[in-house]
Amino acid sequence: MITFDLNKPLHIIPVGRVAIDFNPTDYNRPLNESNNFNKYLGGSPANIAVGMARLGNKVGFLGRVSDDQFGTFVTDFFKNEGIDVSHIFRCQNGEKLGLTFTEMLSPTQSSILMYREGVADLQLCVDDVDEAYIASSACLLISGTALCTSPTREASFKALAFALRHHVPVVFDADYRAYTWKNKDEISIYTSLVAEKADIIMGSREEFDLMERLLGLDGTDETSAAYWLGKNAKICVIKHGKEGSCAYSREDGNWNVKPFPVSALKGFGGGDGYASSFLHALMAGVSLPDALERGSASAAMLVASHACSKDMPTEESLMQFIKEEKEKYGSVITAL
Repeated sequence: MITFDLNKPLHIIPVGRVAIDFNPTDYNRPLNESNNFNKYLGGSPANIAVGMARLGNKVGFLGRVSDDQFGTFVTDFFKNEGIDVSHIFRCQNGEKLGLTFTEMLSPTQSSILMYREGVADLQLCVDDVDEAYIASSACLLISGTALCTSPTREASFKALAFALRHHVPVVFDADYRAYTWKNKDEISIYTSLVAEKADIIMGSREEFDLMERLLGLDGTDETSAAYWLGKNAKICVIKHGKEGSCAYSREDGNWNVKPFPVSALKGFGGGDGYASSFLHALMAGVSLPDALERGSASAAMLVASHACSKDMPTEESLMQFIKEEKEKYGSVITAL
């Protein structure tokens, strides 16, 4: 359905959010009572970049970081994962990386506190977007948080325009965060403009509802899928949290995906694991249901671990997890 030219120098360039996560090591207590934290690279596009690099893809990144030790932490982490950092730029006006503090009240209750005012990743500007760099990739991934404000909004649309010009497949990961958006109409306007040009759209039911707010749709997965597949999309993945996800395609069937049973440590990070393993599998020519299985497996591994980026699986660990889980529980994929 989608042709990825893996002979290009890069397989994917994510655009957008990169941050620092602080995850508590004293579990099962509210954030105000947490005293000890581990520091990790965070941000959905950054996590996906790491996840795909761990699986063997050639990965780039387009974004901005702070001109300080945390900015160096990000670029060093990326370099150690084999990710190209030639188009990660340093802010020059004192902007800092966004900080994310996570709360792990219980295996089924977690939340996130973000500091997103005036952060570095939202300073990506049109001058940072190089046409040759976008053309050098087999895929462009745009995150919804990169559309929430200027100048990163215009930079994202410029990257999208170059991708379309050079026939680079586009993935839109809705990645909604309430911070920095002004209102829900604004969310719908800008996310839908990117979604209608994307080849793959991924998001939660809530994110699809926000994207479709001004479109007059009825809020069902079937209606959403029919609408976006009637635009440019070849695949729509609509996530329902602990209930799993549904995937709709033009040519490879429609599928229900249940999560692999695990003892969860946290309720976040699974979506980034899902996206990285799913996209990697599609690029490798795996069938849609098998790609969805790998995405679901990676998501399960991530919610059962303490970190996101640091704990992204390798191909070997992912396939071993699937083998063991299927022996216990059977397949998680059924046709819709």
